[in-house]
Amino acid sequence: MGAPATAYDEKKETCGTVCLKYLLFTFNFLFWVAGGVVMAVGSWTLVEKSDYISLLSSATYAASAYILILAGAIVMVTGVLGCCATFKEQRRLLRVYFVLLLCIFLLEILAGVLAYIYYQQLNEELKQNLRETMVQKYRQPEQEHITKAVDKLQQEFKCCGSNSSSDWGDSVWTRTSEADGRLVPDSCCKTQTLGCGHRDHPSNIYKVEGGCITKLENFILDHLKIIGAVGVGIACVQVSKKKPFHCLQHIDNPRWPP
Repeated sequence: MGAPATAYDEKKETCGTVCLKYLLFTFNFLFWVAGGVVMAVGSWTLVEKSDYISLLSSATYAASAYILILAGAIVMVTGVLGCCATFKEQRRLLRVYFVLLLCIFLLEILAGVLAYIYYQQLNEELKQNLRETMVQKYRQPEQEHITKAVDKLQQEFKCCGSNSSSDWGDSVWTRTSEADGRLVPDSCCKTQTLGCGHRDHPSNIYKVEGGCITKLENFILDHLKIIGAVGVGIACVQVSKKKPFHCLQHIDNPRWPP
């Protein structure tokens, strides 16, 4: 009677091990996909809207995106390593796997914390710095990236000036010969043509309440929410993975000693 019971137990443990392996393989595949998503979000933040980063005095926004890209890359490597550790049942791979998980967890928490902190500081930073950047650096030597960012900001968000179009009255650029008597940049115009900035009438330029500050703030806040949500979301996925890995480690498998 003893032998059949032992065989049954071994079969049960084998089935449990196989089920856990496939469960963990699925987890790791989803983890790998999540890593790609994290990298995509970070890359999109930096590449698609990189011009606006030059208008910010703080590097926190860009740092959060870079951290996401780094975390996403490590996540993808970890997902592959996790699959290998699961099926080859190697303790060394598993240790490396858990070290990488810890690194990812810390990076994602850091990205989420930075995003939250910057979320609280953003409004004050824009109030203090955006107007000065626009009136002091627009169309100035070696400030081409600022000029490009301001023109893109005003056209994409259909706004003019940091707080209002009257901000351009204090601009260094409007007092130069290059401005040729323009009251505002041509990028303020509803229909942008060469020299259209000579008229600052509401029928010709964008007169938006709150100016570009409000538009840019809302844009960055939306991105910070995405960065924070992605970081915390992947961290939660990691926490959910620990239990099945813990179970797999303690199964009585002769090829995987506890």
